[in-house]
Amino acid sequence: MPEAVPDLPGARDLPDLRALVAGATAVLAEAGVASARVDAIALAGHALGVPNLILVMAPPLPPDFSARYAALVERRRLREPLQHITGTAAFRHLDLTVRPGVFVPRPETETVAQVAIDAAQALATAGAVPLAERSSAAVVVDLCTGGGPIALSVADEVPGARVTAVELSPEGVALTRANADRLGLTVRVLAGDVREESLLAELDGAVDVLVSNPPYIPPDAVPIDPEVRDHDPDLALYGGGADGLEVPRAVVRAAARLLRPGGTFVMEHAQVQAAAVRADVDATGVFADIHTVADLTGRDRMVVATRR
Repeated sequence: MPEAVPDLPGARDLPDLRALVAGATAVLAEAGVASARVDAIALAGHALGVPNLILVMAPPLPPDFSARYAALVERRRLREPLQHITGTAAFRHLDLTVRPGVFVPRPETETVAQVAIDAAQALATAGAVPLAERSSAAVVVDLCTGGGPIALSVADEVPGARVTAVELSPEGVALTRANADRLGLTVRVLAGDVREESLLAELDGAVDVLVSNPPYIPPDAVPIDPEVRDHDPDLALYGGGADGLEVPRAVVRAAARLLRPGGTFVMEHAQVQAAAVRADVDATGVFADIHTVADLTGRDRMVVATRR
């Protein structure tokens, strides 16, 4: 017999939306959810079919709302990711479909995407002809794309860019294609392993921007948050090798091969890996201006370099 869904505090005595959200916030906070109120409101909006719900502008509650809302809150109390419950995740200007088995996009990666977007857009501003009207559009490659948030953001924000996204997992490939189709964005999506030396050989020396958010967690650094540890696929988390940098080093090698002279390389990493990643990029002997860039919280989260 399935477990009974617990009543939310306030659900019986004051069954209006604000009371229900307050009760849900208390339940989620007690479970250790850091964004308890934000999640409680998002779940209420999902139950009502109202994205970006504003409580004072909410529609009338249907008769079964309390029960349906309580069931959603219970899933979140058990630390199922909010994005898996709602099926969506906001990333920059896009609302992306999210599915279990594919890495959930994180807000900190939006900064990585910004660097790639700025570099691609700079090709347009360098000349008098807008990028969308150039005969030679910016060539952008996103390796280890997951569900495609970076590649899709580049396609959305840099009109005319020729974007290729590569992902090893079949689930990630399918989701990236589905997101591109739903959003009407043109992205070439390929299944491939970044460790394969012939990957994208037809683009050797022709890529303007190569960006990546590869797996980089070391094997002994199991994430604390249940949403990550229990729900994101290991393939998207653990980078291989004792330091977690086996896959990131393969990305660095691919960037050295694929980028044209003057091309931009940007790759996310863990804060503690900044020095090691800079050393790996420098060891190729083909990059200049190698530096670390912080995310919006001030943490060292990406390496940026220019192909000589």
